[in-house]
Amino acid sequence: MFNFSFDKRIIYIIIAIMVLSTLAQYITNPGALFALLVSIPGVLVAITFHEFAHGFAAYKLGDNTAKNEGRLSLNPLDHLDPIGTLLLLFAGFGWGKPVHVNPSNYTRKMSMEKGEAIVSVAGPLTNIVLAFVLALLYGALVKFAGTFLLTTVGNIIQLIIASAIAINIGLGVFNLIPLPPLDGSKIIMPFLPYNAKQWFRNNEQIFYIIFVVIWITGIASIIISPAINAVTSGIMHLIQMIFGF
Repeated sequence: MFNFSFDKRIIYIIIAIMVLSTLAQYITNPGALFALLVSIPGVLVAITFHEFAHGFAAYKLGDNTAKNEGRLSLNPLDHLDPIGTLLLLFAGFGWGKPVHVNPSNYTRKMSMEKGEAIVSVAGPLTNIVLAFVLALLYGALVKFAGTFLLTTVGNIIQLIIASAIAINIGLGVFNLIPLPPLDGSKIIMPFLPYNAKQWFRNNEQIFYIIFVVIWITGIASIIISPAINAVTSGIMHLIQMIFGF
């Protein structure tokens, strides 16, 4: 998902500021702390499936790198990045441990560039699909187990699923932003003219800086909020049609 090439101390400083700035509200607000705990399963599922999808797509294209490194796994411990996980919990977006791939191993039926695009889109697409599957489960519970949802356990399960849906949509859409180090930067490559590709690659460090700026300032959230709302509305509309709400 992410592959930062600039000084990681910047990221450590950012995460420290974010955690410290929000720590007080979790200590003084039991509701906020409960919401954080409820979000943990969704974070684990979202990151695990996202990174697994990258590795699996690369494997299907002929690259065994992820398989050889033990990344074709649905064990969250194989995919969690401490900093990225904390950010996903506290800031609403983050990343997992990057899956290493070798595009030169991809099938020669397509260019390495297209292969990289397929591998890159596999992560966000999997998150969106997973959000839809979880929404189906949510709809089924509402439709057929409404009484159960009124219980304490049922309410907690409902909150966990709802949180997991939101996290998967947020993670999927966020990674489609076409800026390094996000997946979107590789997804758009096959569609760019040659000169644009070269300019993009030659100025990659500038895009990293732009990414950090829009991330710290909250502009990223403003940019992706309409897309997140649209995807969420689309999924929930389909669920309503399926279950007749």
